[in-house]
Amino acid sequence: MSKKKKIRADFRKNRAVRVRTADLTRHFDKESFEEDSTHYGERVSGKGELTRRRTVMAENAAADNTDDASAHLAVDERACLKGRVLCVLGLHSEVQDAEGRIYLCATRRILRTLATDQRHVVAAGDNVLFRPVEMPSSPVLLPTDLRPAPGEGNLKEGFIERIEPRHGTICRSVRGRQHILVTNVDQIAIIASAAEPRLKPGLIDRMLLTAEKGGVRPIVCINKIDLIDPADLQPLVGVYARMGYEVLLASAATGFGIDRFRRALGGRASVLAGQSGVGKSSLLNAVDPLLKLRVQAVSEENEKGKHTTTTAQLLPLSGGGYVVDTPGIRQYRLWDVIPEEIEGFFRDLRPYINHCRYPNCTHTHEADCAVKDAVADGRLDDRRYESYCKLREGEEA
Repeated sequence: MSKKKKIRADFRKNRAVRVRTADLTRHFDKESFEEDSTHYGERVSGKGELTRRRTVMAENAAADNTDDASAHLAVDERACLKGRVLCVLGLHSEVQDAEGRIYLCATRRILRTLATDQRHVVAAGDNVLFRPVEMPSSPVLLPTDLRPAPGEGNLKEGFIERIEPRHGTICRSVRGRQHILVTNVDQIAIIASAAEPRLKPGLIDRMLLTAEKGGVRPIVCINKIDLIDPADLQPLVGVYARMGYEVLLASAATGFGIDRFRRALGGRASVLAGQSGVGKSSLLNAVDPLLKLRVQAVSEENEKGKHTTTTAQLLPLSGGGYVVDTPGIRQYRLWDVIPEEIEGFFRDLRPYINHCRYPNCTHTHEADCAVKDAVADGRLDDRRYESYCKLREGEEA
């Protein structure tokens, strides 16, 4: 059993209750000059209720990681069960235990109020410790599979006490905060469409960079190839295949490439990501018809998806393994990536980086740049180099 240790942790600004009066003149008596009734006990310093730091009990493994929601907070493990977050529904999460039972769990307040850069403290795929409680059937509207059947009695609920350390995290930046799409996955299937909506190689490059940073194996899958001549995709497919990425061509409508895609997902923890309308749910329905995910047609006006999938959801596959279907992405900004790091995440740029004249070469305007020479000689793809320049320029801005 690991030893517990007291650590100082930062909390969000709304953790403390306002102490000072908002308007000292609001209750001033105009007809009398009474002695000033200001509360002399008000504190302006960072002590008392205004402080945002508290001492919490944590395991030794997380003593140096208090700013992460995955910190090992000390909990009574005898009263808790191990589970996995299937999806996040607002303030609650669906958690499945080892026996397959599903609980609707709220998050412990100390986890929700710890100061962190994350947009949501709990994400789909998280391994958690939760404390189950028996609650009477609630009138709150719940998903159909969580509502107790007539005669079954109480609703299964609980509280998430601790989030275990994560690996294989896919995230993006939203308004300056980290938005974790999914955690604890082995590979990411980057879904694009050949048409309706149009193919966006720049979005694929951003997701490949995120996969490289998170240590997740990427697969590029181009759907709807029945709408175009597949030969038109060979230049793009060849560039990614030359770098060692697995590229699949598929069509959920005709069934082309579905068997190969099913083998790529089988027995692994995977996540499907891509812009809205590319057919992620349709591909999953073709891979496993038992899923029966809801799908919609692409808008005829702007050829964009209609956000049929609204939340990331962990789904078991009948052939083994599981997959996470995520909502469509219309804007994908990188998280925690500085401009100097981008070149290291581009597989095709790595062999030339150390041959530049200047050790801090940005590969954009310097003379005697090995990367620029490789582009001029045709050894590097022009589009990939332009994608690198746009990513670096965007991160600098």
